[in-house]
Amino acid sequence: MASTARKPQKFNVVVVGQNGRLQYEAVLFVASLRAKSPQFKGKVFVAEPQPGPLWEQDARMGNPEVRNLLTSLDAKILPFENHVFGQSYPFGNKIELLSALPAGEPFVFFDTDTLIMDELSTVPFDFERPSASLRVEGTWPEPPLYGPGYSGIWKSLYDRFGLDFDSSLDLSQPDEYWRRYLYFNAGFFYYKCPKLFGERFLEYAKSIHNDPPEELACQSLSPWLDQVALPLVIHGLGGGRGSLPSGMLDGSVSCHYRLLPLLYAREADNVVETLEEVAAPNRIKKVLKQYDPFKRMIFQNRGQKARALFDRDHLPRREQAIRNMLKKNGYWLR
Repeated sequence: MASTARKPQKFNVVVVGQNGRLQYEAVLFVASLRAKSPQFKGKVFVAEPQPGPLWEQDARMGNPEVRNLLTSLDAKILPFENHVFGQSYPFGNKIELLSALPAGEPFVFFDTDTLIMDELSTVPFDFERPSASLRVEGTWPEPPLYGPGYSGIWKSLYDRFGLDFDSSLDLSQPDEYWRRYLYFNAGFFYYKCPKLFGERFLEYAKSIHNDPPEELACQSLSPWLDQVALPLVIHGLGGGRGSLPSGMLDGSVSCHYRLLPLLYAREADNVVETLEEVAAPNRIKKVLKQYDPFKRMIFQNRGQKARALFDRDHLPRREQAIRNMLKKNGYWLR
């Protein structure tokens, strides 16, 4: 009988590398990938925005030791140009970097503030059916009291781009409840070709930003623009919910922690253990300690002290309450 064992897929991984916190998060991401996913055979890119008229200052990674360490971890620093966004909307980097990736090669984008905790090559990505993170709250839209509601706002966007709105709905959820509508966190997304995905992502984001439908008149697009355009792109390319088994990304294989104080406050023990294990080797520690919040949270034990403030089994329902507790006790370092 032929073996039914799944052959590991080959795909590229990309994160953004930028001056400031993101360059140190990139080190942590790549170090965790190398430590926890030795079977991963794809290329790892750290995409770096280049100086230009859309940046007030040089956004490139400014620490040469960061650059050297990333290279030694077999990550390729990938320059890309900002033609649309930049300083005014840095989240646009995850859209514009896609044009610099190898066309026709499957890719997974991760936000830099992500840890890899297990073998990434075991995740059964269906690169024909794009998807993104479902670890998301109902942050957008915020329907005004007298309308339009969720349906009116989202349908206006689907209509703008000639997409079928009804087939995007989760009919198991109530009408006018945010989960009924296709909505993702842009902390990861994937597809078979970055060029196809990136061109559509940029087209939709530009259109929404420059000429929003009138139904969006009361809606903020900052910082939500990427997450407004993303479900439209995914739906238009034949993807959606349920393309991945639950519990792997944003679960056993990866953790989008967002900020170290939040990681220590609310994530499971194995996430903290992975963080501290990956950061421990001297060549990693030497670089991470140059970023003061990492030095204090990871290496001076402030993260563990912050963690002791919270009961993971009874966390506040709203993230703002966690942030307030961290701030009150002097642990909100970012």
